[in-house]
Amino acid sequence: MTTPTTRARSDEDQEAIRVLRAHGYDVPDIQALALDQRAFAVRVTDRDLPLAPGVRLRSRCVDLGAGSFTNVHTLTLDLNAVRAEVHSQTGTFHLPELVSGSALAAVSGSFAFISDDPAYQPAEPCLDFCCRNGTVISAPTTDKPALLVRDGRPEITPLPARGTLTLGGQPYRWIGSKKPRTAPGPCAPLLVYGAANCQIRYRDHPRTGFLRHVDRPSNLTPQSASAVDYVVTGSPERGLRVSQIRPRGGSDLFSGSFILRADRPVADVAPGAPVEITEIAGHEMRTVVSGISLGPSVADAAHGLTAAYDASLGKSPFRNTRHARTLIALHDGQLVLQILDGAPNTDTFRGATPQETAELCAADGLDPHRVYHLDGGASSKIVYRHAGMPRVVGSMHYLRWPTTATEPFRWQGVQGRALHSAIILKPRS
Repeated sequence: MTTPTTRARSDEDQEAIRVLRAHGYDVPDIQALALDQRAFAVRVTDRDLPLAPGVRLRSRCVDLGAGSFTNVHTLTLDLNAVRAEVHSQTGTFHLPELVSGSALAAVSGSFAFISDDPAYQPAEPCLDFCCRNGTVISAPTTDKPALLVRDGRPEITPLPARGTLTLGGQPYRWIGSKKPRTAPGPCAPLLVYGAANCQIRYRDHPRTGFLRHVDRPSNLTPQSASAVDYVVTGSPERGLRVSQIRPRGGSDLFSGSFILRADRPVADVAPGAPVEITEIAGHEMRTVVSGISLGPSVADAAHGLTAAYDASLGKSPFRNTRHARTLIALHDGQLVLQILDGAPNTDTFRGATPQETAELCAADGLDPHRVYHLDGGASSKIVYRHAGMPRVVGSMHYLRWPTTATEPFRWQGVQGRALHSAIILKPRS
């Protein structure tokens, strides 16, 4: 018997199939895409498209051997004509929503923790460093590269996890919790913990293949008889404030924007005390408008130097397997944003391995040591404005997974995954 609900599902699937075929993908069944995405293994035609003064989008197909290939989409921007912004927020958004008004393009942003358990999510989803509207929302737990933006001009720099902050109006030093630390004492720096300390686990699932989750009882800061955790939570209205104080530790890693650990109670600090990250490794944060931590360089990924990322990403995209990738580089006064597209459930179109990525960058004249990962999975997407309309390339296979046994898959190839960070490009004039 056909019910109104099943008719509505069927109508939505048929509309998705119509849109997919208009984009050149012959998809017979939306629900089957969870396990078979071969319909997306379509080679793009070479194209070099000027979008605006100082902005070009080039698309091409690259063979990887044995019948495998990736579609490479490269957005090149003259920084004298275009300004960059890092957009991040606690709630989610979809990339096409950002390409409005004066925006020329937007690219999916940095690595964030992803869980398939909607009831257990981090309070601040940005993984490690995030500066939002001039305020550092999450401080790094370990040394990673970062994208910093000052007056619309991006800078890619190593960002060691150390610096200064004020807690309750008093200055303190801090270091990331994953770094070697000095002996405890009255002058020991505060330790920073956050969502990047979590460990993603995978379990099999009959419909989706796998589910990502975190074990709540073990997702805590270490317990210590003398230590005190100060959970820090940010809001647009009040900035960063101490929201909880937990003697002996054991704080949930998802309970705030980040957690400051002291070896002993900090005098005159109570819930509601203001917190400000003032400096990170010599960078005065008052001069930074926005920023996010990046993934490893292409060269480091090719050489397996990715320990700072693997545990918190679960099945890391930096192992010797093919994944879709979003890359970022600064080269000869230009900002280069590139997608190596792919769909995981195909035979020949899965993206590129770290070594293949390094070879492709070198062939394009980009130093793999100076090209960094912005993303390494299904959210690799560029949205751009052309002929007055937003258009997309990348991750056209994306499905919204069901949260119940009866809910269907929903195709969201145009919208893409719900994001927490992205890069927006706008004209300078």
